[in-house]
Amino acid sequence: MHRRPYPAASFVALAVLLGGCNATPDAAAPGSGGRRDPASGAQAGHADHAAPGRQAGAGHAGHAAHTGHGHAHGHGAHGQQGHGAGHGHGAGHGHGAGPLVHRFERADDWVAAFEGPERDAWQKPAEVVAAMRLAPGMRVADLGAGTGYFLPHLSRAVGPAGAVIGLDIEQDMVRYMTERAARERLANVTARRVSPDDPGLDPGSVDRVLVVNTWHHIPERPAYAAKLRAALRPGGAVVVVDFTDAARVGPPKEHRIGAETVAAELRAGGLSPELIAEDLPEQYIVVGKRADAGAAP
Repeated sequence: MHRRPYPAASFVALAVLLGGCNATPDAAAPGSGGRRDPASGAQAGHADHAAPGRQAGAGHAGHAAHTGHGHAHGHGAHGQQGHGAGHGHGAGHGHGAGPLVHRFERADDWVAAFEGPERDAWQKPAEVVAAMRLAPGMRVADLGAGTGYFLPHLSRAVGPAGAVIGLDIEQDMVRYMTERAARERLANVTARRVSPDDPGLDPGSVDRVLVVNTWHHIPERPAYAAKLRAALRPGGAVVVVDFTDAARVGPPKEHRIGAETVAAELRAGGLSPELIAEDLPEQYIVVGKRADAGAAP
């Protein structure tokens, strides 16, 4: 899915879904002139999602993604693959708007925006990965993963005995992540395309699902959370990283979702949510554990 600067989870396209909002995204593709309406293909102004000091197109999901992550959703961010048009409105948006619809079809157009050094300053990938409480041998999915911003970090954290799966709804993001894994010798990393409404994970197949800058792209989020819960192993958790209302980067304010709303949506999906203490300047982290899990992740 797009992690996608604001960047999972492309997942930006999760709104179109999950196309990877992992960059920051939710900005228009370089030279595109703005956001593309999923139904008409027309471009709409989207510059307000660009990261501070960057032109529109500098941020991906600002999530996919994925996403950025610019996790679609990377759905995947980090959800994040082929985004369909005409997605319905999800429930629980802080401002009553539906999921943010955005396409991230050409991965190479987003690399500079999603992978720029300025993103590291506010995304703080090391801190995000630390909050996931990963251990060697774990299996992790990056939903709305976009260009794969988080993949090297996750790969190192789970080690050679572990596995990392980059998910996105955009096929070209999947292509880019696959080539990146080969280029950077990330032997435990694979990538695949998923549909906007399903992470495509087998039951009990992963220990963690990372959703960066992508959750606000997902429609029907409580139902989606239930699918993520089903994919978790005992003790597993979904880790959602998204923008605060006061963030200087990220999607338009009407598409931002408060941490309390994310927690409620995860709870509705059968997960036990917890707001994690962190030092991210623009974002919050909510961890949704399997209700039958013992210790916090």
